[in-house]
Amino acid sequence: MFENLVEILKANPRKIVYTEGHDARILESAARLKKDGFLTPILVGNVDAVKAAAAKGGFDIDGLEIIDPETYPRMDEMVAQMVELRKGKITPEDARASLLKGNYFGTMLVKMGVADSLLGGATYSTADTVRPALQLVKTKKGANLVSSCFILTRGDEMICMGDCAINISYEDKLDKEGNVTLSAAAQLAEVAVETARTAKVFGIDPKVAMLSYSTKGSGHGPAVDLVREATSIVKEMAPELDVDGEMQFDAAVSPTVGQLKFPGSKVAGYANTFIFPEIQSGNIGYKIAQRLGGFAAFGPILQGLNAPINDLSRGCNAEEVYLMSIITAALA
Repeated sequence: MFENLVEILKANPRKIVYTEGHDARILESAARLKKDGFLTPILVGNVDAVKAAAAKGGFDIDGLEIIDPETYPRMDEMVAQMVELRKGKITPEDARASLLKGNYFGTMLVKMGVADSLLGGATYSTADTVRPALQLVKTKKGANLVSSCFILTRGDEMICMGDCAINISYEDKLDKEGNVTLSAAAQLAEVAVETARTAKVFGIDPKVAMLSYSTKGSGHGPAVDLVREATSIVKEMAPELDVDGEMQFDAAVSPTVGQLKFPGSKVAGYANTFIFPEIQSGNIGYKIAQRLGGFAAFGPILQGLNAPINDLSRGCNAEEVYLMSIITAALA
C-alpha cells in the first residue's frame, strides 16, 4: 500500500504541515521524510525551540521550513481571512489569539495554500484538530458532515472501516420549526459513500457492508431501520457501488454464512469495507481487528473536508507519524 502512495507523492509533490513541530515523534518523522525526499514537511513552532528539540533527539531537519506564529510575516492577512471565514463570530483580537496556537495556525496555512495537508494530534485532542478544520477549511461541496475511516492491513489483506472516530451517533437534523433537514439515514449513507471513496484511494475495490445486528430483515428495531434506510440511500447516491445491508458481521465476511443469510448478494461474504451504525461499535470493532486479529490500523482518516487534515493518537510513535504523513499527503 505505502509503495503505491509514495509513487503518487513522487509524481505529485506535496507539502504537509505539522502543528506540533517541537514534538520528538514529529521531528523524527520530518527528518526521515527529508531524507526520503518525496514529501516536504513544514514545522510549526518557535524556531529555536524546534531546532533545540531536534538537536536533542539527533534529528537532521536542516533546510526544513519552520514557521513561528509569533513572527509570521503574513499574520495580519491570516487574521483578516480568519475573521472573514468565521463571518462575525470572532473578533480580530480573538482570531489572532487563536492563530498563535499551532492547531489553528497550521489549519490556516492549509487554507491559504502554503501547505497541501495537515497532520496534528500528537499532543492536541481530536476535537482540537477537527474544530479548526471545520471552522476554516470547512466541508467540501456536497458534504454535510465530517467522518472518518481506518485502513487496516494484514499481510496483503486490506480492509476499510468507518466511522470509528468522529460521529457518535446519527440523529435527524431539524430546523427551527422541527422539520427534518437531513435525516440520520442520509448522514450514515454519506459516511458509507465517503468511506468507499477513501478505500479506492488505497487500492481497495470496495464491497460495502452496512453492518447491523440484523441480516436482511432477521431483526427489528430503530437501529435496523436506520441501516436499512441508509443502504437504500447509498444505492441512490452511488449506484456504481457494490453495497448491501443491513447485515451482521459474520454474513459480511463468511461466504458460507453470507450467501445463506443474504443469497445472491455481491457483498455478503466478500465485504472489505465495513460501515458501522454508530461510533461505539465502530471503535470497538476496529480495535478488536487490530488487537486480536493482527491487523495494523491506520487512521483516523478524516473525510468530507476541503483538504486532507488528519488526527494522530496522542499515544502514537514516530513510525505511525511517518506513515500517517504519507497517507495524509497522498489524499491531496
